[in-house]
Amino acid sequence: MARLTVLGSCGAWPEPGRACAGFLLSQGNHHVVLDLGYGAASRLFTHVAAKDLDAAVITHEHLDHMADLTALSRAWHYTVDGRRLPLHCTPGVLHRLEAAEPRPHPATIFDVRLFAQPETVGPWQLTSTPLPHHVPSHGVRLSSPHGTVAYSGDTGPSRLLVELARDADLLICEATLQGEQPDEPRHLLTAAEAGRTAAEAGVRTLLLTHFWPGADRSASAAEARREFDGDVVVADEGLTIEVDDR
Repeated sequence: MARLTVLGSCGAWPEPGRACAGFLLSQGNHHVVLDLGYGAASRLFTHVAAKDLDAAVITHEHLDHMADLTALSRAWHYTVDGRRLPLHCTPGVLHRLEAAEPRPHPATIFDVRLFAQPETVGPWQLTSTPLPHHVPSHGVRLSSPHGTVAYSGDTGPSRLLVELARDADLLICEATLQGEQPDEPRHLLTAAEAGRTAAEAGVRTLLLTHFWPGADRSASAAEARREFDGDVVVADEGLTIEVDDR
């Protein structure tokens, strides 16, 4: 059975006592981290050591999704010998990392694999799709015989997200905004849109995340539940969800 642990649930910057985007997907002795925003690394290391990770997956270059990748790079550099950590990401993530930590060069720490074709990551098949955001950003899907997890990263409304999440056991979906928003192209979702996406995709459980600091999370959950009659869960640091295909 796989399990998903919330490391951080805030967008933009972390509320006191919380962290920005970060999730740990585990199955047996296999572990993949999905995004590592402000404050997420210390929470990651309470669950697994850097050396025990199979890969890191960073959806895009905004720092609330990747700032603590520098902490992971240092932990890997000083504690792991002779191998590199697979890093699945966009080119912008690598550029930011090179600027923040030029020595040792990230290529000596990470085996960088830019999002493209499906790849095997531990027991999971990783697929990705570009989604609308302010910078190039990819949603990701990780599937194994024990279940499927889809993660939006940051995105505006998109049919591509619906297809990425199709029949997933768990959809981790950003729900930054609340209430009605303009119909013009947007780069972030409302909680209602997250619920609608989950309903159209036929997922089992919706995990709302990427809350704007200070937002009423119960209001976001209520908006999502009006659109989706499956399980709606509000991300909270330390929360663990079991993922299976029962």
